[in-house]
Amino acid sequence: MGPGSAGHRLAAFVIAALLVVGGATGLVNAVLEGTVRDGVSGWAYTATMGGLLVSAVPLVVRRRVGRWSTFGLVLLGHLVYVVVAQCIDDPVRHATPMVLLFSCSAAAWFLDRWMLGVVMALTPPACLAAMAGSDPSPVGLAVQVGVDGGMLVLVSVTVYLLRRRVQRLLAATEALSQRDPLTGLANRRHLVDQAPRTWRAARREGLRVAAMVLDLDHFKQVNDVHGHAAGDAVLRGVAAALSDSVRPTDLLARLGGEELVVLGLVADPSEAARLAERLRSAVAGSRSAHGHPVTASIGVALTNPVDGEDVPEALWRLVDRADAAMYEAKQAGRDRVATSRVPRPRSAPARERVDPPPVPGAARTDGS
Repeated sequence: MGPGSAGHRLAAFVIAALLVVGGATGLVNAVLEGTVRDGVSGWAYTATMGGLLVSAVPLVVRRRVGRWSTFGLVLLGHLVYVVVAQCIDDPVRHATPMVLLFSCSAAAWFLDRWMLGVVMALTPPACLAAMAGSDPSPVGLAVQVGVDGGMLVLVSVTVYLLRRRVQRLLAATEALSQRDPLTGLANRRHLVDQAPRTWRAARREGLRVAAMVLDLDHFKQVNDVHGHAAGDAVLRGVAAALSDSVRPTDLLARLGGEELVVLGLVADPSEAARLAERLRSAVAGSRSAHGHPVTASIGVALTNPVDGEDVPEALWRLVDRADAAMYEAKQAGRDRVATSRVPRPRSAPARERVDPPPVPGAARTDGS
């Protein structure tokens, strides 16, 4: 099943469409002379086709169908096909097993692997039950069932493999949109996406949210003297060192340029200061592939999340405060930690809350 409510809605509409197509096609056969047997079989056939049309209505109205409901509908589709085939004079002509493409395709696209396995295992017996008596030769019947059932199973496997391929591509695309390509760290978008979870955890556990903004000292000189390839290597080395130093629950992201941020939960300012000092030491001890040393100035800011606040706005307001503290650390001599004392108003305009503007310091040219 597709992710979230969107996947449930898609499944509901697709299965409803299949039910409508199958029911409508069956009713057309019902009015064709010589297609459906007279008497009870004819009435049963017409009632079954009408039932398919009616069963599509709840799916369209609710716009949702679960995994087990989908599984049940697919199995019902197989059963309906067998019943319909028994009500038709010439099932080979008017109820070919290819009708099961509807339910087999839905199973391959929406069901779990084991559910699809059950459907594929039941497909050849369904073909046999529907086509029994259509060929006087047992060998001919076996060949016909083998060809039709095998084709349906092959289509199911193909659709399932295509679905898995699409899912992997979507997952890879989503991962790329959430990661910085140079360092492999989380990017600004991922930071915004994960902030609500951090805010909820802070409120639930009675903790504070700490933002630690790190800016590499004299990074422009590395690029100017040794080249941008050396600068990129320094950034990758720092990212690796910080990744080994942050706690599992902390979020480490690259804001842009040589500026990074760590977002985590702390009990008090002293804990945040200790974490920041550990990060500073990790950066100072890191080395790039070319052996270039580097240090970082770190600014720390804390906030107590409250119910009902705009989390992206609160996030960037907190980062602004940590960024201001980072400037204080640079002015005090660099390679040190400074803590924000007084909250500042957020500097970004309200229209940019979803995709905030660059944090000050991400594109400086003063060689800091």
